[in-house]
Amino acid sequence: MEAITRTTVMELVRNQQQYVQSGATQSVDYRLKQLQLLKTAIKCNESLIIEAMRKDLRKSEFEAYTTEIGFVYDSIRYISRHLRKWAKVKRVRTPLVHWGSKSYIYPEPYGSVLVIGPFNYPFMLAIEPLIGAIAAGNCAVVKPSEYTPHVSAVIAAIIRANFEERYISVAEGGKEVVSALIHTPFDYIFFTGSTEIGRIVMEAAAKNLVPVTLELGGKSPCIVERDADLDTAAHRIVWGKFLNAGQTCVAPDYLLVHQDIKEALIVKLKEKIAAFYGDDPHKSADLGRIVNERHWERLTGLLDAGKIAAGGDSRRDDLYVGPTIIDHVMWEDKIMEEEIFGPILPVLAYDNLDAAIKRINGRSKPLALYLFTSDKKTEEKVLERVSFGGGCVNDTILHLASPHLPFGGVGASGTGAYHGRKSFETFSHMKSVLKKRAKFNWSFLHPPYSVKKLNLIRKFMK
Repeated sequence: MEAITRTTVMELVRNQQQYVQSGATQSVDYRLKQLQLLKTAIKCNESLIIEAMRKDLRKSEFEAYTTEIGFVYDSIRYISRHLRKWAKVKRVRTPLVHWGSKSYIYPEPYGSVLVIGPFNYPFMLAIEPLIGAIAAGNCAVVKPSEYTPHVSAVIAAIIRANFEERYISVAEGGKEVVSALIHTPFDYIFFTGSTEIGRIVMEAAAKNLVPVTLELGGKSPCIVERDADLDTAAHRIVWGKFLNAGQTCVAPDYLLVHQDIKEALIVKLKEKIAAFYGDDPHKSADLGRIVNERHWERLTGLLDAGKIAAGGDSRRDDLYVGPTIIDHVMWEDKIMEEEIFGPILPVLAYDNLDAAIKRINGRSKPLALYLFTSDKKTEEKVLERVSFGGGCVNDTILHLASPHLPFGGVGASGTGAYHGRKSFETFSHMKSVLKKRAKFNWSFLHPPYSVKKLNLIRKFMK
């Protein structure tokens, strides 16, 4: 694609809209073929993708495959298996007042959609929404993150080598490119990133009345009740928090631990950090790095030496921040102001669950919530009284890996959802159609009106 300007984007969007309107993407067979083509292209470039993630984020091969490439393979397989059923025209019930008619829902593509990916899972979070867009019959423009240039280049190479620009295109670049894209009247925008940038995207889209899905973030709490299995809790919290060096939108942002077991849990957390990453995590091949120096400086600015219970080490030249636990944290502390998005885990104590819930509900609705407890009543109380995008009981992160569960935020943590069938639905307009027999007519619905007609209507509509 040539240098990005508003003019070139407008031309590209028009070409993609015309391609959809031509009916070229309507066939389910066509969509399935494109999904398989995408999967084959990824397989052929798997080693390049893994190497790009190592260069950009120091991801291990295991983590790169499991959380990004393998995730995409599973998504393509699941969606391909069910797409014919989802794409069928669905007949639904018709009210008696419309006797003589039949009602249908036609899933149809929006047209040309924009997918903007983030830096933390730069491959998966650009390609996973694209899978939904293709499955629904859309054309798409993919904007990978400029903060992960090696992954962005691989994505661009894969798409340009396998798809026509009028079908799937890639736009690389920084803020100027994003600005040109979001101010163009696409038919749909799918954005994954920070709440701050999400507001800018939504404002720009609103000027063109473009519908959006925003996958954002926030401070996701992890509650550990005193009846929790501490060994299990520590194991799963450490994995979920320090996966991808903490740069995961649904990572536990802070621990809210019952005061009776706080010290014991911190001991367990330290043990698990050592078990996962060794006595010197900097030497571990399984711990990634911070994406760039700006984010490294932001994270190290949150470290409070007087409260560090574990870790706290960092190296600018290697963009390294070690797995860190901060104890004795107060709600008013700087670290509790914004999403951490790094390997720093603050610990707060509570002595009353109702008060803890009130504290959580007094803040913006989180993208995720995690609860460790063995008590069903505690589980029900938290799940019923706290609003959040999604989460787990007695685990972390894994809810987003199920194609049967919609993934998305609520309030400031996002709007809309995807994964599995929800991806198809997100990128589809559900067109409602009422079909009526041509020679059948309800005369009482039409003028001139009378008391008799009104009374008849009242019998139907009451």
